[in-house]
Amino acid sequence: IEFIGLCTDICVISNVIATKAAVPESEITVDASCCAGVTPQSHKNALEAMKMCQIKIINE
Repeated sequence: IEFIGLCTDICVISNVIATKAAVPESEITVDASCCAGVTPQSHKNALEAMKMCQIKIINE
């Protein structure tokens, strides 16, 4: 399952975490090059938080 979208730090992270909880055995990927946060720092922070939840981040 691959996610992209706006805002990394609001919509993307919440949908990724909800999907991970609903389907824990699935591989979830976020394409960072197709996402943007409210600020560059919040985008980076959201990507780091998702990595800590075992979400694969590509194209950083």
